Amino acid sequence: MALSIRRTYTFETIKREEAGIAAATPLRKLAVAVVVENAWLGEYVADLGPAIAASVELGEMIGDTARRHFAPGEVQSYGKGGIVGLAGEQEHANALLTTRFADPVREAIGGGKAWISSMTKVAAPGTLIDIPMNHKDDVYVRSHYDGMSLVLPDAPMPDEIAVIVCFATGGRLNARVGGLTHDEVMAREAAGK
Repeated sequence: MALSIRRTYTFETIKREEAGIAAATPLRKLAVAVVVENAWLGEYVADLGPAIAASVELGEMIGDTARRHFAPGEVQSYGKGGIVGLAGEQEHANALLTTRFADPVREAIGGGKAWISSMTKVAAPGTLIDIPMNHKDDVYVRSHYDGMSLVLPDAPMPDEIAVIVCFATGGRLNARVGGLTHDEVMAREAAGK
């Protein structure tokens, strides 16, 4: 099956200070959303395998957008989500967000060993969604527990699905709750452990 892409969105934020303290390196976040026609309306479909297979194209598209926005190795965290229009089922978004979808995204940003935090829901256009984010290589890096809140003013329409991936160049500014650090994860990776 081929997915019918209706619209794409990109949102970027750059945070330069927190609590009056300037960041040594600004935190960049990027959200990429692709809105597709929901092909499974009006009937229960037991096998969503064709959607899972077709989602690879979305992963490649979103990964290419991330590659254009970030230098190699710059992305440290990510998260994904989906909003299904009111005529669909939550499972329709989940079918588009599996590992088949995520692998091209990981490849585009230079890897990612950790699972990708996810949120899906059924909602009307303009509904807020909070996309949870975590470190791309180790979910135990507490400084990277973060997220992005997004509103797509005209999506999803009842017969659409919005697929969203968020990326960040670091953890929260001024993170100080301890735990494993990004640098420790990178040193462990370099040592091959």
